[in-house]
Amino acid sequence: MLKTIGKIRREVTFVKDIYGVMRALKELQPDSPVTITDEIEASIDRSGDKPAFLFEGQTLSYSAFEARANRIAHWALGQGFAPGDTVALMLENCPDFAAVWFGLGKVGVMTALINTNLQGDGLGHCLTIVGSKAVIAGGQQAERVAQLFAATGQPLPLWDFDGQVGADLEAALAVQPETRPSRERRAHLTGGDGALFIYTSGTTGLPKAAKITHNRFRGMARYARFLGRVDARDRVYNTLPMYHSTGGGMGTAGPLVYGATIILRRKLSVSAFWDEAVEHGATKFVYIGELCRYLVNSAPHPKERAHSIVAGFGNGMRGEVWQPFVARFGIPQMYEFYGSTEGNVALINFDGTVGAIGRLPTWLEGKMGIAFVKFDVVEEKPVRGADGFCIKAGVDEPGEAIGRIGTGGSAAFEGYHDRRATEAKILTDVFEKGDRWFRTGDLMRRDKAGYVYFVDRIGDTFRWKGENVATNDVADAVCRYPGVTLANAYGVAVPGADGRAGMVAMTIDEAFRIEGLAEHLKASLPSYAVPLFLRIQPEAETTGTMKLRKVELVKEGFDLAQVADPIWFLEPGAGGYVAFGPDHMTRIAAGEYRL
Repeated sequence: MLKTIGKIRREVTFVKDIYGVMRALKELQPDSPVTITDEIEASIDRSGDKPAFLFEGQTLSYSAFEARANRIAHWALGQGFAPGDTVALMLENCPDFAAVWFGLGKVGVMTALINTNLQGDGLGHCLTIVGSKAVIAGGQQAERVAQLFAATGQPLPLWDFDGQVGADLEAALAVQPETRPSRERRAHLTGGDGALFIYTSGTTGLPKAAKITHNRFRGMARYARFLGRVDARDRVYNTLPMYHSTGGGMGTAGPLVYGATIILRRKLSVSAFWDEAVEHGATKFVYIGELCRYLVNSAPHPKERAHSIVAGFGNGMRGEVWQPFVARFGIPQMYEFYGSTEGNVALINFDGTVGAIGRLPTWLEGKMGIAFVKFDVVEEKPVRGADGFCIKAGVDEPGEAIGRIGTGGSAAFEGYHDRRATEAKILTDVFEKGDRWFRTGDLMRRDKAGYVYFVDRIGDTFRWKGENVATNDVADAVCRYPGVTLANAYGVAVPGADGRAGMVAMTIDEAFRIEGLAEHLKASLPSYAVPLFLRIQPEAETTGTMKLRKVELVKEGFDLAQVADPIWFLEPGAGGYVAFGPDHMTRIAAGEYRL
């Protein structure tokens, strides 16, 4: 009886939460006259001298934050920038980062948020693909932009906050008024107009510029409320890059819209995390999964349970990290969601079910416009039936998540600045002639209760011995072994063999012992999924948003001419992993092993 009552309560709460989300998103229509700038200005009018940012020992109030943004807006007008123009911003986390896009937005100018790790061709690509009229930067980022311009002769104005390698932006702002520009400057804008460009993380190829409309940016801010339950009483600790949607949307725009205080850090420091959380009285924090993994793998900290954090909200938390994180640090609630910067598929885990990225009962599919379709990992495309239409995946069967493309709310798909890249993400004639759906590129499975679990990125899943291997499952199993701090699984080509063999790049600590790993993996995974090769790295290679890089690892494979790291090989007949050497390479190339 108690179990039944608990289940009923869960369903009632879920229905209430999901319909609240749908109502909040329904107002985000393309013709809405409200912009993200309007919402933040309204929050400033309510908040006044309340702290907006706590940053490096300084407090910046809401009113002082707007004064800074107003100076930027008037500076932009003086430069002749017009509504619809784009200015690129390359700056480490700081209150000025938000003040720039907020100030430019006051006069209808879009901001392209540039990854601070970029340089060379990748940096040049991101600056030019959106037609930037100028670049605002500071510190090392300004130096990198100046070096690029010197090498390429790129004729873009560079405005440097420090005034060292470009025009002195700080001096230019000092003579600007702090008054709020007239809203008439942006009166023509609607929810469907652009606010920002945010770039994909670039795990493969050059980054793509995703157009973030005012509607989408307002939607990102709303996720701080209905996912993280953020309100004006909160102090939100944000260590994530502000140039991406989790750190810059949910972690910055969201708290600003709802009047919270942002405890901002230039970049993540695991050793300083709990000191700062305690010192500044953090009540919530915004995360991506790898941030939580880094904290779980860190040495014990005297303040790790002395904090006031009641919840974290974010995405990418793996199941094997979730429970240890909650138990060790005493944070009662983790609110996980799934979504992408440019996509129209969003899922929310309201109740903290461990490992789930969200919940979508079948009765809700039509209202949310989300489906999961059978997928052929060899052909890398959805499976179609005899009638030519896609086939929905069954219970606990992996399938690609797709989102029906419509207008307004969560159904909109604005795509990328590059039209060809946009078209590549659209699937047509899915369930009926002429329908259009956004392809997430992610495989997921849904259980009978409607909870959805991430399986793998398409292209990461590979076939070995005639079976599909999900790299996420392999990495999870490896990470459960004592001494493994991080695992990155992928498939590599083997001469004379069909498909790709499993390989794992991993980082370890002093507790790691290679002798028992093979036995552990054979007990945890199907035989075909046990990785054939292990690569021990001193440090994992990640993107600016802490996503693990795979492209280079796949190319290098187990080629000793390219890999200096130690490699271990599950040699047939050896009973366990052995140190991999030239003789093994020779025998594999000659086909002497039955793999």
